[in-house]
Amino acid sequence: MSEGNTHSLRVASDVKLGSNVILYDFINLYGCEIGDETRIGCFVEIQKGAKVGARCKISSHVFICEGVTIEDEVFVGHGVMFTNDLFPTSVAADGALRKEGDWKCHPTLVKRGASIGSGATLLGGITIGENAMIGAGSTVVKDVLPNTTVVGNPARLVKSSKN
Repeated sequence: MSEGNTHSLRVASDVKLGSNVILYDFINLYGCEIGDETRIGCFVEIQKGAKVGARCKISSHVFICEGVTIEDEVFVGHGVMFTNDLFPTSVAADGALRKEGDWKCHPTLVKRGASIGSGATLLGGITIGENAMIGAGSTVVKDVLPNTTVVGNPARLVKSSKN
């Protein structure tokens, strides 16, 4: 693991790091798993329960929340945002501030070889197929089939190729 300036990294003791992981400055990792030879850029947060596979590139300013699984050899562009709560609120029905157990996590799966363009947002509860391409700035609200390209808000199919 390459750590740069250790004062600017927050890697909790419960993080499982594979071999030859490269971590750049100003990151926050806790309760997650990172596969071998993955690179994680500056200003990235990866929350508990998230898994990132081997040989992935996670660019700067990415947020990977609880419930996200990213398989091997996935590219995640700058500023990509994953979400896991389909009905976010700050307070419960009784007006009390919501606590950790007051919501349902909607997991996201990004399959092997997918590429997610910079600035994309992925809502919880979806699967991105193998070798799929998400265009920059897209908002993905439903599953993306393998070997397809989607763009826009909401993301729509623009290309499908057979492999």
